[in-house]
Order: sequence, then structure tokens, then C-alpha cells
Amino acid sequence: MKGLAVAFTLQRLQLAAKAALAAGLAFFIAPYMPGTAAEYPYYAPLGALVSMYHNVAGSVRQGLQTLVGLAIGIGLAFLLVNVTDPSPVSVAVFMGIGVLLAGLPRLGSGRDWIPTAALLVLLVGGSNPDGFSFGYLIQMGVGVAVGIAVNFLVFPPLHFNAAAASLDELRLALGTQLADMGAALKEKWPPEHDDWSRRSDELATAARTVRHLVQEADASRRANPRRRLHPRDVDLDYRNLRELERVTFHIQDMTEVLSDVIWQDEAPYTVPFQDSGPLADAMSATGELLRSFHTEDPESEHRKFTAAETAVEACMAATAERDPDEGTVTASESILLSLHRILRAVRPAP
Repeated sequence: MKGLAVAFTLQRLQLAAKAALAAGLAFFIAPYMPGTAAEYPYYAPLGALVSMYHNVAGSVRQGLQTLVGLAIGIGLAFLLVNVTDPSPVSVAVFMGIGVLLAGLPRLGSGRDWIPTAALLVLLVGGSNPDGFSFGYLIQMGVGVAVGIAVNFLVFPPLHFNAAAASLDELRLALGTQLADMGAALKEKWPPEHDDWSRRSDELATAARTVRHLVQEADASRRANPRRRLHPRDVDLDYRNLRELERVTFHIQDMTEVLSDVIWQDEAPYTVPFQDSGPLADAMSATGELLRSFHTEDPESEHRKFTAAETAVEACMAATAERDPDEGTVTASESILLSLHRILRAVRPAP
């Protein structure tokens, strides 16, 4: 059921509808192409499909790369026809050359079409490779043009909402992680709730997903006529993303340190009992700040930032007054340094 849900999202249904429309239009136009191109109308819908992408800029790039790959492949086939007759050995050699040429930089999706186009010209073109090549390339070009036009004119997608939602979800996950670690510091050790100790990889994966979605939002606005109707500061999204990536790094470090202190007997550092309360309060206040960041009014954000900053400073003062135990390395300072850097990363604008 989960796979079906992914396959039938609104974005996927829109892409499927536009691909169907583009393929139908391309096949309708194909018979009107000049010369022998009209004899190969079925390649026009194929061109429409290969150029269909979930943003306009991607459609243009993918379509042009495909045509470049086709042109190189057709040229390779003509070279084979002019040099020697097709045979198992010559076809094998030229297919190997095609795969090598597919490694050329910046070809993108067009690289896979080099050996494919060459092989089609050799096998399908038969005694008329010139006519087939002309028709093949023209009809694919028609399909690519129709696909790009449909993607540009029919509800060109903007992926702003997904990027914004993912940023908020990552903030919430990071704030929850801090709050759970703060709660663990106040429980009897080892704490009953230890889910937080296994979330480090999940947080890293979530951060990578957010970066991907922000990049998708950025790409979706390029060459998109709807961007004027739906303006968004994507540069601000990138700044927020970089801040949250730094926060993720520090919280991962805190998670590892605290996990070692609680469960690893051979850990070379510890958290003194008298530090547990102030550290828990500092973590909880910072977690509350992250969970409410950019969801409330600026005045409320400043209040919660001040509360978190005050809790961190209070913890720093408490650890400074504690008498150091000889031969013991405490992890409190490491956790406090991470909290300080987190607050520096998410400090609200004045």
C-alpha cells in the first residue's frame, strides 16, 4: 500500500497526465513531418516521454541531452556503414565505442541513447539508413519539443511547499531529539526511554532529504512562468538549510557523547550528577526553541531564544563553579559547546 501511495501522489498523477497529453499531441503531429520522417510517427511519442520531467528546466535539459546523444549515435552508425558491412564483430566494436562515448561529460540522460541510436539505425534502418536516421531524429525532436511545451504551458510544477514542509519537519525532529536527551538526563540511569540514542542516522538522512527537496524547489522555479505568481525566497531556504545542517551535526555529536556516557562503561568521560539538572534544562529549552522556530511570531521566537540562551549560560556557570574531579574528564563542556553553537546557528534576526 505504501508503494501505491508513492506512485499515486498528486505530483505523479499530474506528470502522468501531462506525459499522456504530450505523447498524444506528438503522435497527432508526427504524420505531417516532411519526407521520410512521416513514415516513423511512433518515435514522436517516445521523444515526448523522454523529455517529460518534474520541472521545466529538467525537461529542457533532458530533452536536449537526448537529442545530442541520438545525433552522436546516428553518426556512429553512419561511420560503421561507411567503413565496413555490419557483422557481429563490427557491431560489437562499435557498440563498445558507443558505450565509451557515453562517458563524455555533461551528456546526462543523453549518454544512454548513443549506443541505442546506433544499434537502431543498423538494425531497423536496414537498406535505408539515411531515411530512417532522418525520420528518427526529426520525430524524436518533434516529441521533445512537444513535451517541453506541454510541461511549460500546462501547470508547470513548483515544489516550494515540499521544501518548506521538510525544513519545518527537520526543525521539529531536531527539537524533539534535544528534548528527549534532556528528559534522559533527569531519569534514573540507564533511562527507560532510549529511542533518542538510535536516531543519529535518521537525522542525517532527514537532513539529506531536506537538501534534495530545497534543490528541487530551486530547480522547479527555473524557466517556470508560475514563479511570478508564487514568489518565494529560495535563497532564504538555502540559508535555513545550512543552519539546520550545522545543528544536525552538533546534535549528532551530543547524541553520541551522551550515549557513550550512559551505556559505555569504558567511556573516558562522564557527566557529573550535579550537572545533569542544568544540562537537561538547557537541552529542553533549546529543543523547545527549535520545535517552535519559524512557526510563531517574532516576539515569541525571541522570548524562547532568550530562555534557551539563559538556560545554557546558567549551566555554564554551574559547571564552572563545580570542583573538578581529578582524573575525570567531563562531557558537560562538550555538550554545552554544542548547545552554544546551535544557538549561534539559529539566532533570530534582530
